[in-house]
Amino acid sequence: MRDTGTRHKVVILGAGFSGLWAARTLAGGPCDVLVADRNNYHTFLPLLYQVAAAELESEQIGYPVRGIFRRAENVSFAMGEATALDPAARTLIVDGREIAYDTLIVALGSVTNFFGVPGADTHAFRLKSLEQAIYLRNHIMGCFEKAVSSKDPAEQRRLLTFTVVGGGPTGVEYAGALAELIRGPLAKDFPALIAGQARVVLFEAMDGVLYGFPDPLRKEALLALRRKGVQVFLGAQVEEVTQQYVRLKDGSNFLTETVAWTAGVKAHPLPARLGLTCAPNGRVLTDETLRVKGMPDIMAVGDICQIDGRPPLPMVAPAAIQLGRHAGQNVLRALKGKKQKAFTYRDKGSMATIGRGAAVVRFAGRSFTGFTAWALWLFVHLMYLVGFRNRLLVMVNWAWDYFLFERAVRLILPREGLWNKSSLDPEALNGQAAPKTPPQAP
Repeated sequence: MRDTGTRHKVVILGAGFSGLWAARTLAGGPCDVLVADRNNYHTFLPLLYQVAAAELESEQIGYPVRGIFRRAENVSFAMGEATALDPAARTLIVDGREIAYDTLIVALGSVTNFFGVPGADTHAFRLKSLEQAIYLRNHIMGCFEKAVSSKDPAEQRRLLTFTVVGGGPTGVEYAGALAELIRGPLAKDFPALIAGQARVVLFEAMDGVLYGFPDPLRKEALLALRRKGVQVFLGAQVEEVTQQYVRLKDGSNFLTETVAWTAGVKAHPLPARLGLTCAPNGRVLTDETLRVKGMPDIMAVGDICQIDGRPPLPMVAPAAIQLGRHAGQNVLRALKGKKQKAFTYRDKGSMATIGRGAAVVRFAGRSFTGFTAWALWLFVHLMYLVGFRNRLLVMVNWAWDYFLFERAVRLILPREGLWNKSSLDPEALNGQAAPKTPPQAP
């Protein structure tokens, strides 16, 4: 860590959207900033599903934190996991090391919410980290390889049934991308008998996908999914997940070895374990200036933030960015002796893509569908992606896929996988070592 002298010390816990934008706002300011995260990179989560669908390399949506702030003399980085907090002494314990702060900004994000469904936390795949996306991609490729060598039609059917639980933006986007992967590159790579059996099934408990979008956009998204061959079941509430089937509330079973859970997220549990004041929904309770209740030296931003007396903010990247930027601005105001401002969320719209040339967008009070919406989706995601090299590589991959109907990433690597599904949960890994023995490859 750099020598900070007597300058104000700001520690940011988490290098997600909120933490990154808070640090960017404070870069070059009259304070010293330390960003702490268990990973040494920032992940562009809106494109994580494309890693799991073999469309992008993991390195194309991740960027080293040290590289981001290379030219910011007052920003440094520490890799590690927070295990304890002493608000009275204003110290944070990261991997056994005491880090002093004058202001702590907690930006830990969210984890997968399984809503208490039996077996889901053990047998369902998550999509909240690069490791999880790579593991899911490897699993899907492995299912095809396993189906080729199987002589049992029932086993082949089970291996080639890929289910997605949750019809929100991530679920819709992943189902569409997976359907295109199966009907495009994998249909060319594998015998027709195998490729023809593969199917993508989407379960949504509500009466339509993309809850919260305008009705015309929800209907268009549903039609686009079905045009791409995705079997969509509405009003289908998952009651149990096992290693070989999904059971719905109506008693029906779907034989499958692949359940991608995208049904929801919840606040990261670490702030509660650190002793921060939390609301009943698990988020950290703050005032309008994002200061934690009863702890004026600590701020909470992003998915874990719950402003007292207001409805919960959406757990999406635009909200996280706005919260992080506002927290940084309030720190600068305090250092200048100015009054801190209350946070105001500006809803800039919402968007979701359903594969090549299809998307739905709500922006500035207007709705867009089809190619126009898809072009807007591409532009916005490229604009917010960190790093020129990443933008260029992602654009090349998208162009390759669009014009040649080909996916650049179809490697099962590492061959033996990474970890088991449950150990890839950020909550499970916090403060713990990953299992030593990876699962055997199929």
